[in-house]
Amino acid sequence: MRRTLFDEDHEAFRDSCRTFVDRQLRPQQEKHIANHEFGREMWLEMGKQHLLGLNIPEEYGGAGVDDPRFSMILAEELSKLAFAYSSCVGIHADCVAPYLVDLCTEEQKQRWLPRFCTGELVTAIGMTEPSGGSDLAALRTTAVRDGDDWIVNGSKTFITNGYSADLVLVAARTSPEKKSRGITLFAIETGMPGFERGRKLDKVGQPESDTAELFFADVRVPAANVIGEVDQGFIYMMQRLVAERIGAAVSNIAHARQILGETLAYVKERKAFGQPVGSFQHNKFVLAELVTSCEVTQAFVDACILEQVSGTLGAVDAAKAKWWTSQVQNDVLDACVQLYGGYGYMNEYRVARAWADARVTKIWAGSNEIMKELIGRDLGL
Repeated sequence: MRRTLFDEDHEAFRDSCRTFVDRQLRPQQEKHIANHEFGREMWLEMGKQHLLGLNIPEEYGGAGVDDPRFSMILAEELSKLAFAYSSCVGIHADCVAPYLVDLCTEEQKQRWLPRFCTGELVTAIGMTEPSGGSDLAALRTTAVRDGDDWIVNGSKTFITNGYSADLVLVAARTSPEKKSRGITLFAIETGMPGFERGRKLDKVGQPESDTAELFFADVRVPAANVIGEVDQGFIYMMQRLVAERIGAAVSNIAHARQILGETLAYVKERKAFGQPVGSFQHNKFVLAELVTSCEVTQAFVDACILEQVSGTLGAVDAAKAKWWTSQVQNDVLDACVQLYGGYGYMNEYRVARAWADARVTKIWAGSNEIMKELIGRDLGL
């Protein structure tokens, strides 16, 4: 089915994104996998192409684009190469950016945003802790006021861009008696004494992504690095999770559709018992189901995107999109591995790597179980 939410400007931008991926990223992918990180050169090159500050105002070096469809097009094209590219770039350019643009003081914006757009300043966001994943209200990282500064202690884990980030937005508990209403966001920068990174985590998939543990031991953070108002961090995070979840949904379905397309081409060429694998009735039916599932899912995601463009996308619909696309993505890729047969289990084939890359999407940005809980509450249950 033809998608109708993009105009000529969007499609021209897609062409430029696709060219960038093919010329700049694809030749470097094996190096990125081997190093378990992209390296600063990728970020700087994306900065040169003005791909990191799409939603950043022009006075700070960004493109000043007030249309989330451009960011989503970039996410789709990055997802077609490998899921780690869209997840890492998305954390920086789509997840962290709104915090800096919406909540920072003018001094903070001048200090961070120009380098954010050029790729000289790579960012991450530190929410998840070893003791609790989706339960943001149960944070144990603390920040205690000391004069004009704050002393931060605690740890974070599973942090995308965590090993290479120059600035990490860290959620810490500042008023324990207020529970979820007593959380504040801090910008903790590389070089601050007491801020240490653990090893790059050995993940099942997305080897290109430098996912890391972060440790804070009496880190002295100046008041000038508080993001927004004290004790308002939980509200800020809840407000911005809608955009994060629809961004995840965009990448999920784009990734699935890319690998499904490659699988369709494969089963037309691969032969067994003297005929193409795809011509067997069972496989034909499986593929018909997969294509239908992807197109119906894409239609819902596109409707959510248009809701986001108009500013009317709600948390419940974003939760539906997040959990459903991740389920469809994993179902599609598992079926694609089966259609490849033994070759589908070999890492030299993209389908195997994509299958491993996708498993985490049912966990991050709020687990699918949490998404269903949100939907259930909306049903009055």
